[in-house]
Amino acid sequence: MAQGAIKKSSKPSAKKTPTHLPKRGSRIIKPKKTSLITQNQIKKKSTSGLNAQTEKMLAEKAGHLELLKGGKKDRLKSEVAKGKKEGKVAG
Repeated sequence: MAQGAIKKSSKPSAKKTPTHLPKRGSRIIKPKKTSLITQNQIKKKSTSGLNAQTEKMLAEKAGHLELLKGGKKDRLKSEVAKGKKEGKVAG
């Protein structure tokens, strides 16, 4: 006479991924049609130009940020350089 319930064999545990590693992001498949390639190139150029303009504008408005080009520091350097050039030409 058996005593107690029958033991079931345990299933193998699922493989756990380490938590310290970053998750993989989505992948982008590049287009193969020439028209789509040129569209992407134009889009990339225009967005980079817009980003550069907005960063420059923000740097000018902030004035005290050294990380962004075109700020107060860069403006002062360019004004000093212009002054030196004008002094050499006039003198």
